[in-house]
Amino acid sequence: MKRFGLLSGLFLFLTLLPMHAQMDASIKLNEVMTNNENSLIDEYGARHAWVEIANISHSTYNIRGMYLTTDRSVLDKKMSVPERVKRMSQIPNGDQRTQLSGRQLIVFQLGSSPAKGALHLAVPVQATKPTWIALYNGNATQLIDSVTVPVLGADQSYARIANNGTASDWEVKSADRVTLGIHNITTVSESKIEKFKREDPHGFGMAIMAMGIVFFCLALLWIVFTLFGMLMRHIETAKKVVNQQPIKPITKTVEKTIEVGHKTGVILQEGLKTKGIDREIYMAVIGLALKQYQDDVHDVESGIITIKHRDTDWDDEYAQMTHFHEPVVPTSHAAPRIPTGPELR
Repeated sequence: MKRFGLLSGLFLFLTLLPMHAQMDASIKLNEVMTNNENSLIDEYGARHAWVEIANISHSTYNIRGMYLTTDRSVLDKKMSVPERVKRMSQIPNGDQRTQLSGRQLIVFQLGSSPAKGALHLAVPVQATKPTWIALYNGNATQLIDSVTVPVLGADQSYARIANNGTASDWEVKSADRVTLGIHNITTVSESKIEKFKREDPHGFGMAIMAMGIVFFCLALLWIVFTLFGMLMRHIETAKKVVNQQPIKPITKTVEKTIEVGHKTGVILQEGLKTKGIDREIYMAVIGLALKQYQDDVHDVESGIITIKHRDTDWDDEYAQMTHFHEPVVPTSHAAPRIPTGPELR
């Protein structure tokens, strides 16, 4: 059991070493001034050479315990670690300012006394000579970054170009272009790919962006297929309802209603004289009548009025006089006398 725990601890340690080294690579020397006459002034009114360190990643990293040196002899691989530490100045612990968040900068004053504060280091700097300055990790064994600063004029600085991350991309900046405590401003153009590599050296942003695009596409596909499925289900339901028998009377009623509505619209548009009959029907009837007239198939009238005589006795006075009197009934039993012609008058 103890052997298993030992192996697990060793494996975890070996796994964390590359990650820690990768985080160390995010810490870079950013700008150096070796001849400070009118630039940064400390709390005691003194001016010192200074170095600016930048965290070029988007992750937080604490640089406490790291070492700064201007002694090239530390490059000797045969030199023991204690001897190398003697020739370096360590960034002290216990100061919150050494906790660098993403894209944050910190400035250390060189050639000063650590007793003045956590940002004062006893790193010797000679303004009249080229200065090699290096940054080592907390074990004083791994060189994280280094640069050789040429002899600079008063208040000039030697700065990394746009934080590119290579030792050769540095430039001398005049006093009016010094960017103490802020990211370097340069006129050197860089492509979008180079800028993306510089701002995201570990690829975390790329990974998050790629996963975001994938999840967005999946969500979009889910929405599209969900809506399509709902539409197809509604279409199938509508087909089933239409095919049912009780819907036919309703369909006829709807058709009749549409027809009446059409005629009503024609009446409103053409006037009441048309009685809902389309103008096309009138035109067809008139055209048919003209055709029959041309073909001489219409009815032929004689134009003669025939008057026939009929005796209505309208001038018979006796009939008009006796029309309102009752007939005379005979009192004897003799047969009634039948009037003759003259008496009938």
